[in-house]
Amino acid sequence: MKTYSHLFFDLDHTIWDFDKNAEQTLRELFDTYKLPSLGLKSADLFIEIYTENNHDLWAQYHKGLISKEHLRHERFNKTFRDLNVDERLIPSEFENDYVRICPTKANLFPHAHETLSYLQSKYRLHLISNGFYESTLIKVETTGIGKYFDHINISEKIGVNKPDPAIFYHALSLANATVPESMMIGDSLEADIAGAQAIEMDCVYFNPRNVKHEIKVDYEIKSLDELQQIL
Repeated sequence: MKTYSHLFFDLDHTIWDFDKNAEQTLRELFDTYKLPSLGLKSADLFIEIYTENNHDLWAQYHKGLISKEHLRHERFNKTFRDLNVDERLIPSEFENDYVRICPTKANLFPHAHETLSYLQSKYRLHLISNGFYESTLIKVETTGIGKYFDHINISEKIGVNKPDPAIFYHALSLANATVPESMMIGDSLEADIAGAQAIEMDCVYFNPRNVKHEIKVDYEIKSLDELQQIL
């Protein structure tokens, strides 16, 4: 087995439980905005449709096909349209309130703190996130995970998204690390795994939902504490 010195982590869907935090936020906003008055009787259905739209738009954002502004404008507007809400009645501040509240939620995947603490005693840890700059910093501060990481690389600040090799080389340079001594851990085959493999960096695919795929990865885990067995 290789000897690693630097571990690079994704944040959303890998450490920070995006779906759980989003669900809590959306249930609050469902009540705040009295969405049943717009004909939306089910918060569950609203969250389901939003989640599908958000995942699709983020996949496009990873690939550089759409802008941050387009993603933020469309994910809720499309959800309301899909649920047959008159466009004139779509709450104009819904997105802004979501972006303000959601990053303050502190749900992490199980074993996050104990695993990061264990790994920090053996390796230098860094973040590489495609998340939005302000939101990412709030998530790191709110959850208290900033203490584990030497560097926080945020695509919006750097100017390129994963899987672009440029963001990986930027993170490596900042950490004074080389590819052979580094490993990427993330949930996205399109962003984290493809990006790492493009520069021949070893990778761990975090797959808690057991998504079926045909991509060859160095390691695959369902729970963060499995990293303690690998590393």
